[in-house]
Amino acid sequence: MRHALRFKPVSVWIPALLLLLLQVCACSEGPVDPPVPVPQKSSAWFWQNPLPQGNNLLYVFFFDANTGVAVGELGTIIHTADGGATWTIQDSHTSAALSGAYFTSANTATVVGGSGKILQTSDGGVTWVSRPSGTTELLGAVSFTDAQTGIIVGWSGTILRTTDGGTTWIRQPSGTDDHMCGVGFTDATTGTAVGSRGVILRTTDGGTTWVSQSSGTGNSLSGVSFVDANTGTVVGTEGTILRTTDGGATWVEQTSGTINHLSSVYFMDANTGTVVGEYGTILRTTDGGATWLMQTSDTGTTLEGVAFTGANSGTIVGRGGVILHTTDGGSHWERRSSQITVELRGVSSADANNGTVVGVDGVILRTMDGGTTWETQNSETYEDFFGVCFTNASIGTAVGEHGTILRTTNAGSKWLSQTSGASEDLLGVSFTDASNGTAVGEHGTILRTNDGGITWLKQSSETGANLRGVSFADVNKGTVVGDGGTILRTNNGGITWLKQSSGTSLTLHAVSFTDAKTGTAVGEDGTILRTTDSGATWAKQTSGTTVDLFAVRFTDANAGTAVGESGTIFQTENGGTTWGKRWSGTRNWLYGVSFTSAYTGTAVGAGGTILRTIGTTD
Repeated sequence: MRHALRFKPVSVWIPALLLLLLQVCACSEGPVDPPVPVPQKSSAWFWQNPLPQGNNLLYVFFFDANTGVAVGELGTIIHTADGGATWTIQDSHTSAALSGAYFTSANTATVVGGSGKILQTSDGGVTWVSRPSGTTELLGAVSFTDAQTGIIVGWSGTILRTTDGGTTWIRQPSGTDDHMCGVGFTDATTGTAVGSRGVILRTTDGGTTWVSQSSGTGNSLSGVSFVDANTGTVVGTEGTILRTTDGGATWVEQTSGTINHLSSVYFMDANTGTVVGEYGTILRTTDGGATWLMQTSDTGTTLEGVAFTGANSGTIVGRGGVILHTTDGGSHWERRSSQITVELRGVSSADANNGTVVGVDGVILRTMDGGTTWETQNSETYEDFFGVCFTNASIGTAVGEHGTILRTTNAGSKWLSQTSGASEDLLGVSFTDASNGTAVGEHGTILRTNDGGITWLKQSSETGANLRGVSFADVNKGTVVGDGGTILRTNNGGITWLKQSSGTSLTLHAVSFTDAKTGTAVGEDGTILRTTDSGATWAKQTSGTTVDLFAVRFTDANAGTAVGESGTIFQTENGGTTWGKRWSGTRNWLYGVSFTSAYTGTAVGAGGTILRTIGTTD
């Protein structure tokens, strides 16, 4: 079972889903974050996994065999100068989803995206400058015919044109209010744009005027690739591939062999092309699309963009930050991004260098260099892990599905299964030393060990609520939190557990105590509760958010961090009197957090996310 989280009510997400389906288009825009908050003493969070980063990548463009850029959600721009062997994250200074890019020289590029965002660089992306677009519509794609003349297409029929290299953009009449998602030019005058509901527009005067063409389909079209003024291919939903050899006067449907949504298409010449799409779909043709053959991607994620720099050398990008590369025309695709992409649920750091992360399907990762490298350890199980606790660099315990408890005394070189006597999912664990620990889980489950897990004894919680978080200040004094605002307290090592009044019926996911009296609990809808009297009273603190918070960690009475839904990170330096939002750089949900000092910590979450911050006290 994977119900350690409580999801939003159906009534919240169904209307949004229906709206999305009505507006289906290849270019998609997530919600735009508020302005990036300025960190205080703690430094920025940076990616340790996946690398180079883990946000969804929506488009890739290469200027030549070496120089390329990929763009994506939350303002992501990554740049390569060695043909995609290595990628560097660039600062876009925006949180808008970026969905299109085009180079006019090795150093000069334009990127477009959500909320009418246009960014340009003249130094290879060292700096990106925002340009006024005159619109707040999502801009889906961009193409230039020369250094001065370019076209951008976007939602609601938006077409923008520049003749001064992108300094100013003028709106052009498109004749449609459909969402335009792709555009391409073959020369200074001839271009094609595609969009939702099968819309295809054609220009023969450099984008000043556009004429509608009959696609013969109502499926949304997301990608377009022309090799000359007459020969082109477009792709879209339900496996749609259309081909023209007469400049779009007629479009002929080709057999793709799939009903998966197809996101992007790239042709090197009239015969050789590649198409990518959802569920890791890669299709290849060497006969102009008369036949399309499926290639192996070794991923099930949606692939969003494809570009080739030669007949055999190509790059694909997609969701979760995936980057694939081929040097043999796609016979083999190799990952150029980290392959650890499973959901990570817990993290425990013994010191600044040594840390362990656990996740679904029995995943355990270990670092001994502060997260510079993470190595997979053998858990000998496929059960999901929800929590982990190390008392020093060598000794740790992981808990998870169906009462699973594993123990290591050699830093994870070997993990041994322990007999918990429980079949319920165990959702949290806390040890005060190598011998004394408590695990909590479903249906009020509380397990206690005084011998390092050789024996685990069930304790009476007198509640049927799922218990999700546990924190002990010393061997006797501990607090447990869970569903329905449940808070339980023990002062005798769990021989007795007393219910405390939380003042809420919302689910509490985690709790952190720094001493016997001082603790913080976090949970659903941004709930943060604080006690300074061992839980006799709990006071609600203002988080400034309504998103669920899944983990919290205090290193002393004042310095604490809470993480949660949509990449949320909040930090306090005054015991929670005020909480400040920090820029995580992702919208992936964060489920675990661990700090070894007030400003050095690790957060983990969905999509294999591992984030690190290294701060100072300046």
